[in-house]
Amino acid sequence: MSSRIRVIGGGLAGPEAALQAAAAGCQVDLYEMRPTRSTEAHQTADFAELVCSNSLKSESENTAPWLLKQEMRRAGCFLLEDADATAVPAGHALAVDRVAFSARVAARLEASPNITIHREEVLSLDESDAGGDAALTIIASGPLSSPSLTADLQRLTGSEHLAFYDSISPIVDASSIDMDKVYFAARWDKGTADYINCPFTKDEYNAFIDALTAAEKIEQKSWEQLPDEEAAAAAVPLQYFEGCLPIEETARRGRDTLRFGPMKPAGLTNPKTGRWPYACVQLRQENLRADSYNLVGFQNHLKFGEQARVLRMIPGLEHATFLRYGQIHRNTYIHAPSLLNETLQLKAHPRFMIAGQLSGVEGYTESIASGMLAGIFAAAIVNGRTPVPAPRLTAHGSLMHYITHAETKKFQPANITFDLLPPLEEELRKQIRDKKERHRIQCDRALEAWSDWRKQL
Repeated sequence: MSSRIRVIGGGLAGPEAALQAAAAGCQVDLYEMRPTRSTEAHQTADFAELVCSNSLKSESENTAPWLLKQEMRRAGCFLLEDADATAVPAGHALAVDRVAFSARVAARLEASPNITIHREEVLSLDESDAGGDAALTIIASGPLSSPSLTADLQRLTGSEHLAFYDSISPIVDASSIDMDKVYFAARWDKGTADYINCPFTKDEYNAFIDALTAAEKIEQKSWEQLPDEEAAAAAVPLQYFEGCLPIEETARRGRDTLRFGPMKPAGLTNPKTGRWPYACVQLRQENLRADSYNLVGFQNHLKFGEQARVLRMIPGLEHATFLRYGQIHRNTYIHAPSLLNETLQLKAHPRFMIAGQLSGVEGYTESIASGMLAGIFAAAIVNGRTPVPAPRLTAHGSLMHYITHAETKKFQPANITFDLLPPLEEELRKQIRDKKERHRIQCDRALEAWSDWRKQL
């Protein structure tokens, strides 16, 4: 078998898969269609561009996102190393300078003697040879895969794709924030006080909700249509992913819904009053220069003029300069429970693998993690070994188990949560009432199982 591996996609999963396979001695052809062809959401042609937020989630010990990243670090995850090296202050979360992060990933890819970069669009998938002289093809083209590639993947799988709609948060110029009206704090004082908090009174919140729910939305574009195109455009409303709802959609579900979501004030004591505000918007640092901040959880689908009007009702942002407005884009993913096995190979076409958001994982960290596994599995296969799935006890194994064993009729992309991991034994659950202690035990078990698995590779 050839030792060449073809990787399609230069987002997060693709570069990590390429680097893992290259580190194992495989020759890798990495394809990225940008800048020859861009997407509706990308702004650059950079590798590993972070399209939505700049956060890779919690670094608090014994949380599910922390566990996933700990497993990745222990496995030598290249992109997580680059994320750590380009981290910006974000309290107890890992957030990165987008530009610096992409630059490090690009430099690492270009420096690898085993990786050949192709800046061209892959138009079709050839199941007869998995792409020229490649032994395997890893498809990590992301939720905005080109129409030609998406159509050929649909032909190859023989199954219709599902689609949901994901959103992008706005970014403001730091110099345009009225610092007299805001304060720095981390929720519950966990980590350093790196977030800017914009506090609302009850009257300010109610006025904001009224304006938000009445604001004019952007009309659905042709590229946002579901696979059943014309029928979908006529009869099916936008199907948002529940884990990333636009704020105006959340607000329509109840007047206080945002106060229990992205505008939750709990744990954010205002030093000027000594109390929690009625509601609060948090701003997270975008880059190392700290000259821009994104509105955490404030993805939306409003017209730009409406965004400027409504978001300037946020205390401290009355004169905000927006460097980027919120946007929405269609995300596509395969029906993994029907199509994939736990080594990310297509059941009917095992010389093709799917990684990243296209496989049904949701989130930056999860996408990198799936790319890391795909690279490890692919290298094992071309080197003549049988790939061993990650153990069920681990965060990686539980994530892979979910996307490949979820109930087929209700499958939606998933972030890593403790709900995906095997629960503790019933007797142990009865003995240990404290949830944090239960999670600590689950993390200890996961890291031990991860270490044992790594020894088998």
